[in-house]
Amino acid sequence: MTAVDSPEKILFTTTSQAFLSKEASLRHVRELHAAGASWDPAWWRRAAELGWTGLLVPEELGGGSVSGDGLADLAVVAELLGKTVAPGPLYPVSTVLAALADCAQRDTHAALIESLISGETVASWAVSEPHRGWAPDDPTATATAVGSGYRIDGTKDRVEAGAQSAVLLVVARCEDGVRQFLVPTDAPGVRITPLQSVDLVKQFARVEFDGAVATAEVGSATESAGIIDRQSQIAQVLQCAESVGILQTVFDFTVQWALDRHSFGRPLASYQALKHGFADMKLWLEAARATTAAAVADIAARAPDAGLSASIAKSYVGEVGGEIVQRCVQMHGGIGVTWEHDLHLYLRRITLYRSMFGTPEEHNVRVYRAGVK
Repeated sequence: MTAVDSPEKILFTTTSQAFLSKEASLRHVRELHAAGASWDPAWWRRAAELGWTGLLVPEELGGGSVSGDGLADLAVVAELLGKTVAPGPLYPVSTVLAALADCAQRDTHAALIESLISGETVASWAVSEPHRGWAPDDPTATATAVGSGYRIDGTKDRVEAGAQSAVLLVVARCEDGVRQFLVPTDAPGVRITPLQSVDLVKQFARVEFDGAVATAEVGSATESAGIIDRQSQIAQVLQCAESVGILQTVFDFTVQWALDRHSFGRPLASYQALKHGFADMKLWLEAARATTAAAVADIAARAPDAGLSASIAKSYVGEVGGEIVQRCVQMHGGIGVTWEHDLHLYLRRITLYRSMFGTPEEHNVRVYRAGVK
């Protein structure tokens, strides 16, 4: 989602792409699914060595970016992930690290930040709740002050990599407002139940907290709302960036299919009806790329309208993404709906992302409300 216009960016991008092509191909995705796994921890540590995990963390805390714009670099990685619908906890770890790096007491979390950056530890953001839409600023989970800590009660679901994480960053309501707390997954009072996912390797969990004691706070009462909002923006735009990678890949191999496949002595791509269909999809794809790039730039710059830009991108990409992939399935004919063809791997990921961190309909309402203020 950013121009690759320097030797450093070229090296970072090509190295990441080569790593994913070799160790996170579609064949690897199918093998992980067959084994009932989400990702290999050793693989994740090698991915972390490429610098992915430290892009949103300042250099003084062990992070750093290639271009000086960590979010733009991370969006590039996300787009590459989309090309092979790769596994890995990049988004949950990135949103947790964004909060740890943004809070005023970040130095107290230095050990956890270092462990997350190295890939030795995995953490996830416990923000969504059962039977509720996207409302990160209005949790029903509660945090009650007890002694020198907080007691966490409530339920979170759709927690990505919840069963594989060592610690959760939990959004909860306490006396002085909405706050975030670090809770180890092996703490008493934490129960984790794996959930079925439409994606082959993205695994989620429902996490119930019954008197679990938080080990630390992340953000004060005054800064928590801003941190949570920025985490939401980052999560949304990274999913949009990956979706652009998915859509470009599916579009490209469908065009090639139509050029290679012949009917009555002519390539399928030569028929006017298919030409019009490809033109429509190309227009939607480039619009998705542009809205995502604009959101990345606004969020990276912490622009006042960054939340609006993220909602515009999430709404548009979520709406057209499924339409593009479904049209590509149709253009492939019968083979497009078989297990052996790779199309369904991309369709599964796009379908999953449509509902994560707010549906297009929810973000349409946010965009509308921003326009009538």
